[in-house]
Amino acid sequence: MRKHFGTDGIRGRANVTITPELALRVGQAAGLAFRRGDHRHRVVIGKDTRLSGYMIENALVAGFTSVGMDTLLLGPMPTPAVAMLTRSMRADLGVMISASHNPFEDNGIKLFGPDGYKLSDGVEREIEALIDGDLSRRLAPSAGLGRAKRVEGVHARYIEFAKRTLPRLLDLEGLRIVLDCANGAAYRVAPEALWELGAEVIAIGVEPNGFNINRDVGSTAPEALVQKVRELRADVGIALDGDADRVIVVDEKGRVVDGDQLMAAIARSWHEDGRLSRPGIVATVMSNLGLERYLGSLGLSLERTAVGDRYVLERMREGGYNLGGEQSGHVILSDYATTGDGLIAALQLLAVVKRSERPVSEVCHCFEPLPQILKNVRYAGGRPLEDVAVASAIEAARSRLGDAGRVVIRPSGTEPVIRVMAEGDDRALVLEVVDEIALAVTRAAA
Repeated sequence: MRKHFGTDGIRGRANVTITPELALRVGQAAGLAFRRGDHRHRVVIGKDTRLSGYMIENALVAGFTSVGMDTLLLGPMPTPAVAMLTRSMRADLGVMISASHNPFEDNGIKLFGPDGYKLSDGVEREIEALIDGDLSRRLAPSAGLGRAKRVEGVHARYIEFAKRTLPRLLDLEGLRIVLDCANGAAYRVAPEALWELGAEVIAIGVEPNGFNINRDVGSTAPEALVQKVRELRADVGIALDGDADRVIVVDEKGRVVDGDQLMAAIARSWHEDGRLSRPGIVATVMSNLGLERYLGSLGLSLERTAVGDRYVLERMREGGYNLGGEQSGHVILSDYATTGDGLIAALQLLAVVKRSERPVSEVCHCFEPLPQILKNVRYAGGRPLEDVAVASAIEAARSRLGDAGRVVIRPSGTEPVIRVMAEGDDRALVLEVVDEIALAVTRAAA
């Protein structure tokens, strides 16, 4: 078990878990871990719109400059933009200050290597050891301290980068799009990118005030987007999350389209065009069995990984896949990006819609999802999954579902919760086995 890093960087309650002291030490530790060679080292730092971003940003700057790294401050920018700019600006390290889809009270620190990819478990363990060690003798001398400056024009660079992922002659003329930016990091760049491509854009969730990120808006709260799409009779609704690395879509009928359907639509299109680098895609254990069956009907495979877009990407790189993602809306298109990119994924879907000249409801409804039930069981401590009764309940559930379903039990990487998920053709049976496992976990955790 790692002390600081979870499935997506370091995350927790701002000024409780994510304190200035911790951020300072993360800056020092990560800076030291990436001081390789005798060149002038630099780090780029982006953030979302949370109030605590100011505090954490300044603490990170102090940490990085104290070990001799220059810091380039990007301001509010999507996570994938930080990853892209880390490579583009030839930085030694990239940092995103965000807790993604969590409420404003939380915040986090995500790190990217010079190649724009999230760090491996091994590098994170190295940084953790440095965080908890004595760094006093490894600080830079007075003349070797780093400098800090804000960088202008980065929004335009990312917008152009995103637009160039579309075919040269394709635009979005004639599409009425409701865009929900979750009052988060993409509140400036996403509406401008869609408008520059010719779409009629109605933007919501674009008035961040430090407190309202993800509050009743964004990919985890699509109700406002659904209502707006129906009200305006829009062609499509697009919802990003707080740091814009995930996306969900609402079709013209007001129905929510999750990441599984998005991956299915893009996979089918890319397969027909010969653009898939391998005959399959990569997704997590949480993706619906319906997706796997649909891909199989196309002659495509589904490789499954642990939950977390970093694990999806690792499998993609190992196996040479160029499409993968998560049901939650992380869609990774490795021809263009080194992490999930909500805007680019949305653009690729819109390209399929434009070329097919069909409504979003037809393009994105590729398969009927199997009934899937998820329950979260909170626990105060201990290891309930090691309990004999829990193991017995899980084994019994798998036996009852057989080949017609799946059971996935996993601890959350960000909170003290055991996630109990099952799916299958028989909804009543799925609900029954989930309840039985959840009850066993609850008793073991008591």
